Amino acid sequence: MADEEKTTTDAAAPTDAASTNGAAQPQQMPQMQVLGQFIRDLSFENIAVQKGQAMEGQPDINVQVGLEAKKRTTEGQYEVAVKLNVTAKVKGGTDPIFALELDYAGVFQIANVPDNQMHPYLMIECPRMLFPFLRRIVSDVSRDGGFPPLNLENIDFVALYRNELTRRVQAEAAQVKPS
Repeated sequence: MADEEKTTTDAAAPTDAASTNGAAQPQQMPQMQVLGQFIRDLSFENIAVQKGQAMEGQPDINVQVGLEAKKRTTEGQYEVAVKLNVTAKVKGGTDPIFALELDYAGVFQIANVPDNQMHPYLMIECPRMLFPFLRRIVSDVSRDGGFPPLNLENIDFVALYRNELTRRVQAEAAQVKPS
């Protein structure tokens, strides 16, 4: 224990010396720890079999992604969920052959992220950590549901975040606009 305290004190000494010389204090790197991951909700419907339809050819796959983040009561802990809604239709058809809905969440301990950067961090970095596990679940469920495994393409969470910001700004502008 005493050695740990000494190490901590020694590590802080150069920072104090640098700040007295007028140099900027170095920023600490963001730290993220995944405390847990879980399926919040999962639904798979094999609609083609229920209706007695045969699937021919490659299906058209439509994937919709939603993100949700909230602060937990414990300091520095956040829960982030990726919500997927996947539908597959026969090319040129209108009736879905299967539908998959998945809410996959993680609990994260986050430190050293400035408040003004926390929202993008939660909506970009945390979903990136969850995505490989979510992808495996989708692949397994579609395969177990009687279809070839659905291997999702990588999701650009930065673009998704920017698109959502743009949509919100446009929605706010439309509400403020006098009629």
